[in-house]
Amino acid sequence: MDNFKIFCGTSNVPLAQAVCQYLDVPMGVAEIRRFSDGELSTAIDESVRRCHVFVLQSTCPPTNEHLMELLILTDALKRASATSVTAVIPYYGYARQDRKVKPRAPITAKLIADLITTSGISRVVTVDLHAGQIQGFFNIPVDHIYAAPVLLKHIKENRNNGDLVIVSPDAGGMERARAFAKGLDAGLAMTDKRRPNPNQAEIMNVIGDVEGKSVILFDDLVDTAGTAIQAAEALIRNGAKSASLCCTHGVLSGKAVERIKDSVLEEVIITDTIPPSQEMLDCDKFKVLTIADLLGESIKRITTGESISSLFN
Repeated sequence: MDNFKIFCGTSNVPLAQAVCQYLDVPMGVAEIRRFSDGELSTAIDESVRRCHVFVLQSTCPPTNEHLMELLILTDALKRASATSVTAVIPYYGYARQDRKVKPRAPITAKLIADLITTSGISRVVTVDLHAGQIQGFFNIPVDHIYAAPVLLKHIKENRNNGDLVIVSPDAGGMERARAFAKGLDAGLAMTDKRRPNPNQAEIMNVIGDVEGKSVILFDDLVDTAGTAIQAAEALIRNGAKSASLCCTHGVLSGKAVERIKDSVLEEVIITDTIPPSQEMLDCDKFKVLTIADLLGESIKRITTGESISSLFN
């Protein structure tokens, strides 16, 4: 599949440019406009007839704006006679609403999957879904990419000094943390979390041996950072000599960056699935790793029909 083009919305322009550089292809030319009433419109400024098009767009905050950009771009491309449109969504917004947690609640992650499919997208590529079962919400192929190789490489080169313990912030993340600990030949522990309200968490206990260890909290995303900071404090109280955080998606809403600056966390390692804010870049606690090569290689393998899963074996 040689005849392919890459476009992007406004959420991940630097990442999309880096992916294009990896693949040695030019960025597709499209203009996204906003009318005075807030409506979005787009114009594709080059021919995409009979092309296989990839649209790179995270549905990160402002989530609804970026989601609509993706859908409108897709509609424009399909109406311009693109053969297929693959949505490359490094961060899949609304992924935490993947089930009914109380009566009369929506399953918004499924609704978003339906919208994406209805818009004409024929394949989705996404990174570290909050819940793997979201792949089943789609009736089109989903390539689930893992950022672990990028994160593991960084830690092996900079932090793997023989006393590491990987900590899951809750029971739900143990499978993810176990696989990460195995890749580092590190110990494994868990904190016991209670969540009385959305975006609120209480750390009750530490399960596992962390005394005298350098611990790394490992999760798929960090949002308000409340859980991570409470967990780090609990780990230090239980004898850990240092606590860091490693995750794929740095949502970091509200005053999360400020909280991290003032916390016991030594370092926060994230990727650029969500573009880092200037406040993050100015804080020396943050280390932002790029997944451009990983996404670029995945796109290349889709176009050539090669295996993507072999990237993670």
